[in-house]
Amino acid sequence: MAAEGMRSVLFVCLGNICRSPIAEAVFRKLVTEQNISDKWITDSGAYSDWNVGLSPDARAINCLRDHGINTSHKARQITNEDFLTFDYILCMDESNLRDLNRKGNQVKNYKAKIELLGSYDPQKQLIIEDPYYGNDSDFESVYEQCVRCHKAFLEKSR
Repeated sequence: MAAEGMRSVLFVCLGNICRSPIAEAVFRKLVTEQNISDKWITDSGAYSDWNVGLSPDARAINCLRDHGINTSHKARQITNEDFLTFDYILCMDESNLRDLNRKGNQVKNYKAKIELLGSYDPQKQLIIEDPYYGNDSDFESVYEQCVRCHKAFLEKSR
């Protein structure tokens, strides 16, 4: 459980090797820059179990590194406990949202607010597209969208 005054956010995508680890790393950087990292617990996870234990996609790591961000994240699958312990579960697309709502409905009295991360995008790009089958510029787009969404999310959650 989070300490008094702390909040928690879990970023979720299908495999936890592209979008959600980028979202997690960008969020950590932003809260550090704003001197509020002691107020947030941040993690990311996958709906699927395909990549459990793996590092993020090399293109995700390179994208983050290009922006001065390092990550040591290892992919993990979300658990029922996540719905009880996280304040927010922010996901990347409608498929994630549908799957998370279905899984959440199996957890009694869960507290997590399940939303699309893109719902915070000031440019109104609701979906954060999966860059896995794309190229470096697709990973850069994920990064940029995460920055926009996180800034708006942090502003709204003050």
